[in-house]
Amino acid sequence: MHDGLSVMHGSTKGRAERYGVSMDHTFPPAASDRFPGGRLAFPHRDLTGIGHLERHEILYLLHEAQQWVELNRRSAKHAGLLSGLTIINAFFEASTRTLLSFEIAGKRLGADVVNMHAAQSSVKKGETLIDTAITLNAMRADAIVIRHGSSGATQLIADKVDCPVLNAGDGSHEHPTQALLDALALREALVRRGEDSEDFTGLTVTICGDILHSRVARSNILCLTAMGANVRVCSPPALMPAGVAAMGATPFLDFDEALAGTDVVMMLRLQTERMAGQFIPSAREYHHLYGLTSARLQQAAPDALVMHPGPMNRGVEIDSDVADMLDRSIVTQQVEMGVAIRMACLDVLTRTARGVEGWENEA
Repeated sequence: MHDGLSVMHGSTKGRAERYGVSMDHTFPPAASDRFPGGRLAFPHRDLTGIGHLERHEILYLLHEAQQWVELNRRSAKHAGLLSGLTIINAFFEASTRTLLSFEIAGKRLGADVVNMHAAQSSVKKGETLIDTAITLNAMRADAIVIRHGSSGATQLIADKVDCPVLNAGDGSHEHPTQALLDALALREALVRRGEDSEDFTGLTVTICGDILHSRVARSNILCLTAMGANVRVCSPPALMPAGVAAMGATPFLDFDEALAGTDVVMMLRLQTERMAGQFIPSAREYHHLYGLTSARLQQAAPDALVMHPGPMNRGVEIDSDVADMLDRSIVTQQVEMGVAIRMACLDVLTRTARGVEGWENEA
C-alpha cells in the first residue's frame, strides 16, 4: 500500500470532488437493483476476459466509465486518483491505438506509466514469458497491462504476479476492454436517440468479418449476449469457428441474410497476420460478398448503426462512405470511449492498493 494513499472515504471524497469527479461513480456503490454494494460490484483482481463476468459486473464497469467520458470532454482532463501508482503497459504485440489509449488513461488518472515494447525487451533475446512475468513482478508495479500474440499469455502472467493484470488482447482469445468500449459507445449512441436503456435487450447486432481469428468478435459476442442482445455473426465458411453457436450467437454465411433488419452492424478486418493458408479467394471477391457498402446497408434497419474496432481496411470490409456516415457511423466514438473504459478499469482494479474503504481484498 502506498504512503499517503491509505485514506478513509471522507478524505478521498474531498480529493475526488476537488478533481471534479462524481462520487456516484468513483467509489464503492451501495447495494442496488443494478449491482451489489462495495467490492461485490466487481470482485475480480484481474480483467483477463469477458466470459467469466456476470451481467451486473459488466454494467458496473460501464457505469464507472461514464464519469471519465465526462471528464475527458473537459479542457482540464487530469484526475489524481492514481497518483503515486505505477502502471506497466507490456506490449509483446504491435499496437498503436490500444497502447496509446491505455497510456492516456493511466496518465489522466495521475499514474506513472511505463511502456514496454517487445522489440526492445529481453523476450527478443530468448527470455521466457514466465521469466518476464517474474521480472515485472519484482518491479512492484501496481497494475500491468498485457498484449500478447498467444492465447492464454495474459492469464499466465496474471498467475505469476501480485498486482492486477488487464488483458489488452491475447492471440485469438479475448480483448475485454474493446468489447466494453464498444458497449459503452453503443449505449451512448442509443441514449442520444432517446433509447435510454442500461442493457441491449431486444437489440440485434450483426458482426461480420474474420470471426475465426478475432478476439474482438469473441469478447463482443460474450459481452453483447450477456447484456441481452441478439447477436448474429457472419463470415466466409473458412473463417467461421465451429463453436460460435455455443457462445450464444447465430452464425450466417450470407451477409445479406445476416443484415436483414439488424440494428447494429459491426465490421471486422481480415487478420491476415494470423492466417496460415488461403482463407479467401481475394480481397476483391471478399468485398463483393462481405463488404459493407451503402447499398448493402439498406437491408439493415433504417437507422442501423455502423461500428468497426479498427484499424479499417477501407474498400475491403467497409466502404469509406459508410465508415464516415455522420448519422450512422460511431467509429470515432468507439475510440473516444476506449480511454474512458480503460480509466474505469484501472480505477476499479487498483482500489485495493489505494486503500479505498469498502474495497478490500476479500469481497
